[in-house]
Amino acid sequence: MLYAIIAQDVENSLQNRLIARPKHLERLSALQDQGRLILAGPHPSIDSEEPGEAGFSGSLVVAEFDSLEEAKAWADADPYVAHGIYANVVVKPFKKVFPK
Repeated sequence: MLYAIIAQDVENSLQNRLIARPKHLERLSALQDQGRLILAGPHPSIDSEEPGEAGFSGSLVVAEFDSLEEAKAWADADPYVAHGIYANVVVKPFKKVFPK
């Protein structure tokens, strides 16, 4: 089943994001290599794909897991959690309707 992992950053998270990003991307690449990643990316803090020093306000990952518990465990092990970047993370089932 698909799950949405919706994370909200702490204030001024950009520097810590840059430090933890390689390990964060490594985990997402592993999901992609397994054919389980639907989409992933950050939410820019401003209306721009390249927000510069404004940074990001959070992230969204939609991926396939065997259970809600597995999705939560994966999200809890993210380097952005370990580095204190995420203020909170919500994991919930997701039903993809479009695109087909």
